Amino acid sequence: MKESLSHFFKEFTSSEKNAGMVLIACTVISLIISNTGFSEQYLHFWHAKTGFSLMGIDMHLSVEHWINDGLMTIFFLMVGLEIERELYNGELHPLRKAVLPIGGAIGGMLMPAILYAFINRGTGTEEGFGIPMGTDIAFALAVIAMAGDRVPVSIKIILTAIAIIDDLGSVLIIAFFYGSSIHTAFLLAALGMFAILMLLNRLRVHTFVPYMVLGLIMWFCMMQSGIHPTIAGVMLAFAYPFGDGADHSPSHRLQHKLHLPVAYLILPLFTLANTAIPLKPEFISGLIQPHALGILAGLLIGKPLGISLATFLLIKLKASALPEGIGWYDIVSMGCVAGIGFTMSVFITQLAFTDEGYIQSSKMMILIASCLAGLIGFMLFRMRELRKAS
Repeated sequence: MKESLSHFFKEFTSSEKNAGMVLIACTVISLIISNTGFSEQYLHFWHAKTGFSLMGIDMHLSVEHWINDGLMTIFFLMVGLEIERELYNGELHPLRKAVLPIGGAIGGMLMPAILYAFINRGTGTEEGFGIPMGTDIAFALAVIAMAGDRVPVSIKIILTAIAIIDDLGSVLIIAFFYGSSIHTAFLLAALGMFAILMLLNRLRVHTFVPYMVLGLIMWFCMMQSGIHPTIAGVMLAFAYPFGDGADHSPSHRLQHKLHLPVAYLILPLFTLANTAIPLKPEFISGLIQPHALGILAGLLIGKPLGISLATFLLIKLKASALPEGIGWYDIVSMGCVAGIGFTMSVFITQLAFTDEGYIQSSKMMILIASCLAGLIGFMLFRMRELRKAS
């Protein structure tokens, strides 16, 4: 894998690592406010309902719900555009170049899910298996940035690719395992909107307005269908024209415009709303329950183990090769950083559980496990130079 990075990749990682710092600050602020005298007002704000009625359908949702189901659809739109770019002319193209990160990502998703399922078998909390599967690219790149030049450029590229593939995996997990009962009419309507969007693509319509209008209708139909509405964001991304992938392509321009609002508005709002965790004794006691221990094992052990084993198998089968200057120490270190699973993990927690105790203790464990994973990965990369010198 080449050591030189494209201008877009440098821009992307710089934006993500800075966004990671903002998310860390938002997490700390939210936790502090949630455990002060302003806790009741703060929690009430996120749970207050607002909205409208349309065609006899009540759309009055809590502020937190609007963020998680509404604004996060824009986040998923950007995720879809990033996946599309990587597949067409990025680090996942051509396929032989993508074998290592794809294999590593699959191993890094399966092993945490297996560990979680094993720990939670027969407990009634098996549905949380998707929680430790994802990697938070913003937090992960923030840790990599703090480690500085001790992290090889190839590792940064592989980690970014793995996180993007993880996002795709999480989208599929949400679509297939975390929907409610399906309402066929609305699902067909959503798919009909998607078909029209694809037709616009084929007709080379590059104006964003019709995509936005039809995308909103698709989002509404998806929400009513029982499938999580954020999936509409990914579907819109793949329907939007990619062009030739150059800087002037519609997809590239839209992705570029979305980076700042997603990184510095949508994800911080998501973080503030979803880390409003009062540290009550019943939530803290939940940290030793199987669902929380499964998250801990999945992120701290499952991620590095799954990525390392999958990479080892690919190398042994001669399906891929380690980039020049990269050793197994680097792969394991990267696997530890990949155990930072904040955004997707918290998001799936909201879908997997309805019990408030499970939700809050899961969020607490996600924060704990992600902090530990980031710290371990950071220390391993810090010690990399000492190992080379010895």
